[in-house]
Amino acid sequence: MTATGLTTSETLWLLTLSAACIGILANTFQGDGEPLIASLALSGLAFAFSFCLIRWLGDVFMRVGLKGRDMAKTRRVEIPETMGAVCAVVYLLVIIVFIPFPFYKDIVAATSGGGNRDVVMELQQVETGRLLHRFPHSKLASYLSAVLSLQVVVILGMADDLFDVRWRHKVLLPAFAAIPMLIVYFVDFGVTKVVVPLPLQSYLGELVDLGWLYYAYMAAIAIFCPNSINILAGINGIEVSQSILIALMLLLNDSLYLSPFTPYPHPATDSHLFSIYLLLPFIGVSLALLLHNWYPAKVFVGDTYCYFAGMVFAVVGILGHFSKTLLLLFIPQIANAAYSSPQLFHLIPCPRHRLPHFNPRTGLLEPSTASFASSPPAKPIALVLRLLHRLRLLRLTFNDAGEITETTNLTILNLWLVWWGPMREDKLAIGLLVLQTVCGVLGLVIRHRLALWVFREDNLAV
Repeated sequence: MTATGLTTSETLWLLTLSAACIGILANTFQGDGEPLIASLALSGLAFAFSFCLIRWLGDVFMRVGLKGRDMAKTRRVEIPETMGAVCAVVYLLVIIVFIPFPFYKDIVAATSGGGNRDVVMELQQVETGRLLHRFPHSKLASYLSAVLSLQVVVILGMADDLFDVRWRHKVLLPAFAAIPMLIVYFVDFGVTKVVVPLPLQSYLGELVDLGWLYYAYMAAIAIFCPNSINILAGINGIEVSQSILIALMLLLNDSLYLSPFTPYPHPATDSHLFSIYLLLPFIGVSLALLLHNWYPAKVFVGDTYCYFAGMVFAVVGILGHFSKTLLLLFIPQIANAAYSSPQLFHLIPCPRHRLPHFNPRTGLLEPSTASFASSPPAKPIALVLRLLHRLRLLRLTFNDAGEITETTNLTILNLWLVWWGPMREDKLAIGLLVLQTVCGVLGLVIRHRLALWVFREDNLAV
C-alpha cells in the first residue's frame, strides 16, 4: 500500500480511467454537447473519486468515532463507518456539474436571455429539432428539485448516522425531503389521474382522478424506498448490491423508450433520459463503495447510503412518471417490509439488531431470534406464529409446557437461513441478489407484457 492508501496498480488504473473520462468530456464540447456520453464519462469520474476518497478518508472517519465492529466475523476489528456519505457527496457534486450538458444549448438558443442573441431559431425547430439527448430548459426545475430533495435526504441520513435517531422518529423524515419535487410535479405536470383496469372501466370509466391522494401516494413512495433499503440490511454488501441491481433494472426499463428500441421519438423520452442521467452516476459511486463493502467488508455504508439510494429511486420514479414500475422492481423489499411489520410495530419483540447470528465455531450465519422472556405471546399472536412455523416461514422454540419462548427475527435474511440452513455471509448475500434479479426481471415482464391483460396498451405502444 502507498501512503495514500492505494496500491500502485490501483493508482495506475484509476488514473487511466480518469484520463479517459476527461478526454471523452473534452470531446463532447467539439459537437453538440452529447449529454448521454458526458453522463457516462462523469459516472466514470464519480467511480474513481469515490474509490479514492473511501480509501483516503477511512482513517479520518475512525479518528472522529465513525467506526464499528463487524459482528459476523471471528476477529471483530474496527472498520470505518458511514462511508456511504462520501459517495453521496460525490454523487451530488457530479449531477450538479452535469447541469450544463443537457440544458445549456437550449437555454442559449431558445431563450432571449440566454446570452447569445445572434442565434435565431424558429419555434418549430426548437420544439421538434432537438437532438435525442438534450432537454428543454423547462425540465431544469424538475432536475434542480431532484438535486434539492437528494441533498436534504443526505443531510437527514448523516444526522441519523451521527445521532442514532430512533426508527419511529426517522421513518417519516424522507417525506420532508420529497417536498421540493412534489411541488415541482404539481406546478409542471400536475397529473393525478390513473388509468382504470379494463374489467373496472364499465363501473369507473377509463380514468379516475385521485386528486390529493395521488400526492399522498408519491410521498409514501418517498418514505418507503429509503426505509425499505435500510431494513433489508445487516450483512456485508447487501445494501449496495441490491441498490445497484435495482438501478440496472431501471436502466433496462429506460432503454426500452429510447432509440433504437422505438422507431419514433417516444413521448416519454425526456422522462426516461431524466432517469438515466440520475442513475448512471449513482451506479458509478455505488460500484466504488461495493468494492470496499463486499465480503469481507473493509468499510460500512451507514444509514446515509440507504436513505440516499432509496431517494434516488423515488426521485426517478416520481419525476420520471413510472412509480408503479418502480414498485415492481422493489418486490423483495416490499416482501421484507410486510414480513417485518409485526416486529416493526412491536406486535412481537423486536431486538435493536435483527441481523443473522454469527456462529464463531462454524464460521456460518444462523437465524437470529427474538425472545418472549417476560411472558408468552397473546393467544391470537401465538396461533399466527404457530401457523407460520408450520409453513416454514419462521422457526419457533418451545418450553416444556409447549409455550413459545423464541421466534426467528422476521427478515428475509433470517428466513433464507431458515429455508436453506446456515451459510457463509457472502453466500447469503449472493442468494438474496439472485432473488432480487429474478424478481426484477419478473417485474419488467409484468409491466410490459402481462399488463396488457388488464390495460389496453403498454406505454411502448403509445
